[in-house]
Amino acid sequence: MSVDNAKNADSGLREGVMSGPELAAQAIASIAPSAVIAFTAAEIFLGAGKGTIYAFGLATVVILCVGYIVAMFARLHPSAGSLYTYVSKGLGPTGAFTAGVALMIGSWGIATGSLNGAVSFGMDFLRVLGLPVHGLGWEIALVVVIGGLATFFTIQGIRMSARVSFVLELISIAIILVLLIASLVWAGKAGWDPAQFSLSDTPFQGVAAGMVLGILGFVGFSSADALGREAKNPKTAIPRAIMWSALGVGVLYVFAAYTQIAVLGDELGSVASPLEAMNDKIGMPGWFAPILLFGVTASFFAVVVAPLNVVGRIAYVMGKEGVIAESFGRTHVKHLTPHRGLLLAGGLAIVVDVLLLIGGNALMDSLVWVDTYGTFGYMLSYALVAIAGVVYSQRMGMKNSLVKLTATVAVLGMAYVFFANVWPIPAFPINILPYLFVATMAAAFVRYWYVKRKYPKVIERIGSTHTEMMEGIG
Repeated sequence: MSVDNAKNADSGLREGVMSGPELAAQAIASIAPSAVIAFTAAEIFLGAGKGTIYAFGLATVVILCVGYIVAMFARLHPSAGSLYTYVSKGLGPTGAFTAGVALMIGSWGIATGSLNGAVSFGMDFLRVLGLPVHGLGWEIALVVVIGGLATFFTIQGIRMSARVSFVLELISIAIILVLLIASLVWAGKAGWDPAQFSLSDTPFQGVAAGMVLGILGFVGFSSADALGREAKNPKTAIPRAIMWSALGVGVLYVFAAYTQIAVLGDELGSVASPLEAMNDKIGMPGWFAPILLFGVTASFFAVVVAPLNVVGRIAYVMGKEGVIAESFGRTHVKHLTPHRGLLLAGGLAIVVDVLLLIGGNALMDSLVWVDTYGTFGYMLSYALVAIAGVVYSQRMGMKNSLVKLTATVAVLGMAYVFFANVWPIPAFPINILPYLFVATMAAAFVRYWYVKRKYPKVIERIGSTHTEMMEGIG
């Protein structure tokens, strides 16, 4: 190999370094259940009341239906391309490109939004410790530091970033579980609340609306499928990681919602921070409050790291196939990670959050806005992979009635989530986010149409880069 060719060669992704638990770590860290528990049950409770656990239960069913289709593809065609590769099997190049761009938007949006959450709770944590962290300067500094650290970990290696994310999320979940269990013990007999299981007074419209928020609490659950090259025994380990992490998190959501309602009652719908309210109500020791804040901060940081891994790997496969700049299709010579895509995604997340802060926006407002923008990407990619699953199974003559059933539930669920986010028309700036998402997709398709016209053979290769084709010189 010549010097020039060696310089431009792809070092490849690491092969077979991620165990089953580490794959589950990637999936759970992308979901960030601790961050969801901190807020979502309270929001659902406003409409669903004591039917909140049913909203989470239905959301879990919908997500498991999406997961069933994703797991089917992961079992047959493991690839770092994730849904981009899977959709190509059923809907061809155009569908694959749409899903790939939508999933990158979704993953980047959740990472960028969560960076605001990490900074907000991180500042609360530092203030509880007695440090005078206030004002725009501190917010910008922490966005740069935390966002930079998240990007650094993703570039250093998938095992490092996954382990950092998982350890932080595990600590966070453990802290919250201590609070939840302690709250039920404190409540005594009042901790048994059979009214939550009764359907007689359940507001079904509120439960349906709450299901939307519940589904949003799972976005990113399938992110382990982007580690097809780096997983050990990917055809078995990735499907298991996707399904079991989704089911486990769903059970955790139901338990957390039940406990919050049993302990706080109607107060749940009015408190700013339900977990802190529970902490104060049951009289936990003074030292537990900063630990709780650290746990939520850690959860938000984990969900900055994990989705960035997905963005980097989809960009890597697209670059390897020539759909985007081929430089994205080469990995770092030493770390064997798609560093160019990771640097771009991480850097852009920092820049967007800093600009939002300079514009005078509160951290948690920015979190909601950017997360909502990203959610449209997830919803579209999930719907497309469900449809692709039906088309692919029929084309291959697969006799599996569950594919059609789960795909139908998944598509209807995603369609309902999208509708609920645009009607009734929300207040500004939430009302413009669907149009911003569509504009971003349209801008991406300018590239697609250019490549299709000038390099038609590149379009024909979309979705063809599987695990065995991701080796390099590394």
